[in-house]
Amino acid sequence: MSKPKASKPASSSGGLYKAESIKDVAESLGISTLPDNVASALASDVEYRIHQVVEEASRFMRHARRTTLTTTDIDQALRVLNIEPLYGHSPHNPPNFRRALPFSQLPTAGPVYFVEDEEIDFDRVLKEEKLSLPAGVRWTAHWLAVEGVQPLIPENPPAVPREDAHATPGAPSTLVPPTPPSPGKRQQQQAALVKQVLSRELQLYYTRLTASLLPPNTTDPTKRAAALASLRHDAGLQALLPYLVRWVGEGVVGALKDGSQSENDGRVLEVLLDVVAALLENTTLFVEPYLHQILPPVLSTLLHSTLPPSHSRHLRTSAASTLSHILTQHSTTYPSLSPRIMKTLLLALLSPDKSRGTRAGAIWGLVGIGKEAVRKGLVEAGGARVAGEDCMPGEDGGLGDAVVEALKVLQAPSDRPVPLDMRNEADALVVTRLRGVLGDFFAERLMGDAVWVRSILGDS
Repeated sequence: MSKPKASKPASSSGGLYKAESIKDVAESLGISTLPDNVASALASDVEYRIHQVVEEASRFMRHARRTTLTTTDIDQALRVLNIEPLYGHSPHNPPNFRRALPFSQLPTAGPVYFVEDEEIDFDRVLKEEKLSLPAGVRWTAHWLAVEGVQPLIPENPPAVPREDAHATPGAPSTLVPPTPPSPGKRQQQQAALVKQVLSRELQLYYTRLTASLLPPNTTDPTKRAAALASLRHDAGLQALLPYLVRWVGEGVVGALKDGSQSENDGRVLEVLLDVVAALLENTTLFVEPYLHQILPPVLSTLLHSTLPPSHSRHLRTSAASTLSHILTQHSTTYPSLSPRIMKTLLLALLSPDKSRGTRAGAIWGLVGIGKEAVRKGLVEAGGARVAGEDCMPGEDGGLGDAVVEALKVLQAPSDRPVPLDMRNEADALVVTRLRGVLGDFFAERLMGDAVWVRSILGDS
């Protein structure tokens, strides 16, 4: 079927598109002297193009089985005729044209149509509820999981409890991570989260491990050594680490809470300190998030006032060694860790209301930290003088031996000691300084080695 062609109308002044309209457009473009014959020819050509576009658009309307011409039909017709379409006109919201009333002063004028604007009632708009604009797109960060455990925060989905009717009795599935007291609902969610994270194999491992370590008077030493070796070298224990730390803390509190410790309590504390040391030596474990839970049991054992006499020195030196290991490995990550530990030890050493056992523990802690800590605590801060006031003349062992061992860290005693001579003026001045720095008790004990005394006072 051949495409019908629109016939070009003859140039006349009675067409739809008037020559006056061409002249108005020309004047808007700055052409003021447009001849009449040129305006008529352009008007006739514009009218022909309009007829051509409308005829092509009507074909799209008929193929769409519609009786109303839309802006989409005009756009399709312009594309077929290789003309750029008109933008800004949507067929979903067509404009409403309204015919204007006749103009009485110019009856020969044709009909005039205009787009009817919607009348807006400001009173109604002001009374309507204002819609709040949504917040813009923002980015924020939160912890999806910490060491394999999903935190209970609004950004994360809630933990779904898993039904496990065959859980091993006594396993840490009943343990709750160390958090402040909270309502019962939150504790149930935490217990469900533990069941979801900790596998049955780890629960069985936890049960057998703790049974092999405590109580020490009934467990086999071979099994206890194997359990400590497992904690020291085995990988895959990261999920169990918070429960082990919690177990150590509760064990230390249980052994120290009565005030008068038995020999069994001393053995329990030794095993728990061995567990902490094994966990710190395991290179596959990431213990930094749990340092704030590991330090209290270690410091409590180190600075406790009364420990079993047969285990006292071993417990304090073991705790000091563990504290030294923590500071060596993690002081670079936490720069404030060493000053805080140093402040705690100095308060335990210099406070007037502290017991002899607490002062001895503080001294062993300074020894574990290092030479500069001993010099600052015992010599510069007067810790040796304060400790000497609690010692009786002629006393051996205990607090006095702890101070002497700490002073040996500063400088080892001479192989062939030469005592200070009070008849020598220089030696007499050294003795006076020694009594002012270390006190009378330790001045009497150190006067037999002049070289050692001068090195402690910084004279050599």
